[in-house]
Amino acid sequence: MTPRAADRARFDRATAHLDAPLALVDLDAFDANAEDLLRRAGGKPVRVASKSLRCRALLERALARPGFAGVMSFTLAESLWLARAGFGDVLLAYPSADRAGFAELAADAKLARAVTVMVDDPAQLDLVDAARGDGREEVRVCLELDTSLRLLGGRIRIGARRSPLRGPGELAELARSVARRPGFRLVGLMAYEGHVAGVGDAVAGRPLRSRAVRLMQAVARREVAERRAEVVAAVRAVAPDLEFVNGGGTGSVQHTAAEEAVTEVAAGSGLYLPRLFDDYTSFRGRPAALFALPVVRRPGVGAVTVLGGGYPASGAPGRDRLPVPYLPEGLRYDPVEGAGEVQTPLLGSAADDLLIGDKVWFRHAKAGELCERFDRLHLVEGDRVTGVVPTYRGEGRAFL
Repeated sequence: MTPRAADRARFDRATAHLDAPLALVDLDAFDANAEDLLRRAGGKPVRVASKSLRCRALLERALARPGFAGVMSFTLAESLWLARAGFGDVLLAYPSADRAGFAELAADAKLARAVTVMVDDPAQLDLVDAARGDGREEVRVCLELDTSLRLLGGRIRIGARRSPLRGPGELAELARSVARRPGFRLVGLMAYEGHVAGVGDAVAGRPLRSRAVRLMQAVARREVAERRAEVVAAVRAVAPDLEFVNGGGTGSVQHTAAEEAVTEVAAGSGLYLPRLFDDYTSFRGRPAALFALPVVRRPGVGAVTVLGGGYPASGAPGRDRLPVPYLPEGLRYDPVEGAGEVQTPLLGSAADDLLIGDKVWFRHAKAGELCERFDRLHLVEGDRVTGVVPTYRGEGRAFL
């Protein structure tokens, strides 16, 4: 029996009493992935990206492990909710225009101590001030550095379009703006190199593209390390008590952690290990988050139909954004129909061994987006369900 076949047997036994659709997290794999992230971080704290988990119980499980520290959130409303629930260090990774949220933050001492907001433009400070109302609590601020790689004098740009701030002078000037402004305190700097952390460099069947990605990433790592060090020095000259410098992501943890200027790294997807994180030469993990759909039709030889399945991931549209049929091995989408809203035909010789009511296990292309489809995660240890925990959706929370 192959390891994947053994996993299928284990998951089927664990959930034999449950009807699909359902989602599970294999805690043995989750914990092994957590240990691998800590090993790669080389002793620097790992901040957990909440958008990759979207489950408070699993955020708490990760943070209970020595070496993980703090949450990286994705909206202000989520940040405040987590802080009220007892999470004491929440870094909002994206700028916000949530005026009601800023008013709440500025009026509550507990929230103001726990939450740090992201800024890359003085206009964002103006928005906070305009929303304060009677709130006079000091707002913790983190600045974001753009890490995109610019080539040929800027004519080629590789990387996400995030912060407009690239150089030491720009970041230092915004740092001075924060320092001069009553009601704010500069505590951190973040630089997310998504073109390194979030792009696989070993895509199956695409050797030339994979080699080009590896060459690009080698250049990008050197460039951002040099520029980040210069920016950190410039910002620390303005704010010597800077608490943290955050960088990296699941795909770049070991590289980013090796930079002296970086004090912590961020990761989240590496705990679930969705499909898009199979394509890396630098690390291997264990798929921990899966969902099952039931077989409801057998339309012909070499074909079954499962209920649901149209769960594409965000990003540029493409086949790599679809969930992948994972267990049993040997199933594929019908190219004419793909993943359907209500039903999904699957083709392959493995279909002939499936009966009505059997489960087909899928892996989502990305991590936390899976939780927007399911209210609960069944926690599996070995071949038993040992717990059931709500996702954000299951707690009635849809932040985006």
